[in-house]
Amino acid sequence: MTLPALFTLAVLVAAIAAMIRDVLPPTGAILGALVLLLLAGIVSPAEALSGFSNPAPITVAALYVVARAVEKTGALQPLVRRMLGDGEGGRTGLVRLLAPTAGASAFLNNTPIVAMLTPQVSNWAHQRGHPPSWFLMPLSFAAILGGTMTLVGTSTNIVVSGLMEAAGMGPLGMFELSVVGFPLAVAGLAVVVWLAPLVLPDRRGVRREFEDEERQFVFGMEVERGGPLDGATVEDGGLRHLNGVFLAEIQRVGEALAPARPDTILRGGDRLIFVGQVDQVVDLQKMRGLRSTEHAHAFGLSRPGHTFFEVVVSDASPLSGSTLKEVGFRGRYQGAVLAIHRAGERIHAKLGEVRIRHGDTLLLLTDDGFGDRWRHRNDFLLVSRLGGSPPVGTRMAFFTGAVTLGMVAVVALGVMPMLNAALLAALLMTAGGALTAAEARSAVDLDVIILIAAAFGLGEALRSSGLADVLGGGIVASSQALGPLGVLLGVALATLILTELITNNAAAVLMFPIAVSAAAVSGLDPRPFAIVVAFSASAAFLSPVGYQTNTMVYGPGGYRFLDYLRLGIPLTVVLMAVMALLVPHFWSF
Repeated sequence: MTLPALFTLAVLVAAIAAMIRDVLPPTGAILGALVLLLLAGIVSPAEALSGFSNPAPITVAALYVVARAVEKTGALQPLVRRMLGDGEGGRTGLVRLLAPTAGASAFLNNTPIVAMLTPQVSNWAHQRGHPPSWFLMPLSFAAILGGTMTLVGTSTNIVVSGLMEAAGMGPLGMFELSVVGFPLAVAGLAVVVWLAPLVLPDRRGVRREFEDEERQFVFGMEVERGGPLDGATVEDGGLRHLNGVFLAEIQRVGEALAPARPDTILRGGDRLIFVGQVDQVVDLQKMRGLRSTEHAHAFGLSRPGHTFFEVVVSDASPLSGSTLKEVGFRGRYQGAVLAIHRAGERIHAKLGEVRIRHGDTLLLLTDDGFGDRWRHRNDFLLVSRLGGSPPVGTRMAFFTGAVTLGMVAVVALGVMPMLNAALLAALLMTAGGALTAAEARSAVDLDVIILIAAAFGLGEALRSSGLADVLGGGIVASSQALGPLGVLLGVALATLILTELITNNAAAVLMFPIAVSAAAVSGLDPRPFAIVVAFSASAAFLSPVGYQTNTMVYGPGGYRFLDYLRLGIPLTVVLMAVMALLVPHFWSF
């Protein structure tokens, strides 16, 4: 192995390790690695910036705008109502839910689909006495499977298409992947419907757990009239930094002040609602001017004057790796955290001192406008209002649906390339009034776009340094005893492992040059290898961090890490078998 290849390998391993250990978000790790390789002369400036001139990142950005318009206008709500209906749970309920989800995900970004459906499916399950854990992981898996069926089903397919075009292979057609993607989705859904009721546990999500345990850690105190706290602010009264509890709400005749602010002036007769561990209320018992109330549990999810939200922390959030106190949560988000849920368990600790992790689910007490402020920001993967009504279709729903179908049609008929069609659709959504210009801008996840573009440069480094040839040769050497099919499965397996460690788009870009090199060493056509990279990079079913939608349902479903393996391992084995059978049939070696 040459010195440039060794250096590239070291940088790549360091970047992957930083992502796995959450030292850096994926965008920062990939960009940092690219800068090091540029400074070392492994890649030229043109190669490092090649991703920013490739159509793939811009196409993905335009599709974010299209998906946001469909979500905002409620174009999918008639489908959602038919999916959930008043039917039963079990396998019948799974089929009603998963088949339409996969179908919608074939043409729309799956992240907004899962974001829209997660709260509705959770409420539907609660109303019928079913645990959400039976439905939310299958929902995520169905969205992933549906995305494999078309070019626009997932950003990974668009990225691989852009790589193929840059390598002179010709881009993917709109339905080129469907000949394998459709059987793949059908087989995958069959496995999920059959196994999910058998292997997924009955787990409570954050909302149900909070409601069930509310009496244990939500309690009230009353401000004595004429006492030392009557007329004092929350800060001056010493109610800001208590041991094991915090002041969440002030209930006053005719109003509810939530979250309680440091400068709020207390009045005699105010009922103060505290959240925390009941066995750590020593500070309150010693405090003059407070007395216990009779109804310590009068803090319901239906009380007017405040709203509860369930949010999932993203890896790009300033919360990730920090405590609530360090980021000044109340001032930054205008809300109070009532509970933190991680790996299927509620955290029993002083919440302000808990170091938040990517994928943690927080239960918040805040105002009605929280969702509008934060739903489409990078701080949270999922923002779900508890007890709220599902969105309804607007008068623009037909327009957004027609534009989306038109975009798919013009690409399928060869009237215009994918980039042109996506940009035109995004422009029509904005010009037609489905989105404002500000909403269109906020719909684009810049972290994902920059990551994709930077990963292209990292892929160029693998190629120019010779590392891709070394790794591709290693795959061939370890699997050539099984012939061309063995090499193909070796590429698929390596991609599957990598996509569980880092993001699916980064895995696709990094594996593409390795797959092409493996094909070249074997004297085979590289196109089926590129196709396998596209399918395998999306097949992230083994962990809650391998794919964004898996992380979104992690807390709301009350899942633990091993729950994903129970359903993900058999699903992955079946998908590998389907790829091995069908890919060589439709794309010959």
